[in-house]
Amino acid sequence: MSASRWVRDIRVYCPVAPATLAALMAGNPAAVEQDPTAAALLAILRTPPLGDFGRYREVVELGLGYEGFRPGEGAVPTLGTVGEANWSPTVILTAIYDAAAGVEALTDALLATHPWDVPVIAVGEPYRLLVRG
Repeated sequence: MSASRWVRDIRVYCPVAPATLAALMAGNPAAVEQDPTAAALLAILRTPPLGDFGRYREVVELGLGYEGFRPGEGAVPTLGTVGEANWSPTVILTAIYDAAAGVEALTDALLATHPWDVPVIAVGEPYRLLVRG
């Protein structure tokens, strides 16, 4: 049986400027570092124990896309208008961390920093991550 460790992941759906998404899609992943919203959330996701892979630190996965939404009554949208369908250029930032680690202060910081009225931040259930001996 392979060696493994128990981890969780935290995924943050982060709005970015259209120019940032275009630069990322053109093959410039460093563009995410210049986006004010993404850079602020990345700084938190790079805080130990998040993204700790032993010899590698600050490990964050980056996915590209769009998020569709329609703000309802009572919403205070950062982007778009109540009642109208909208699309936001979005990146998904994912960090893995030891399942036993306490990260409540970091998740609170992510919630406080995220610009959306209702942030999409998902914390996964513990799972086994395979590691080399």
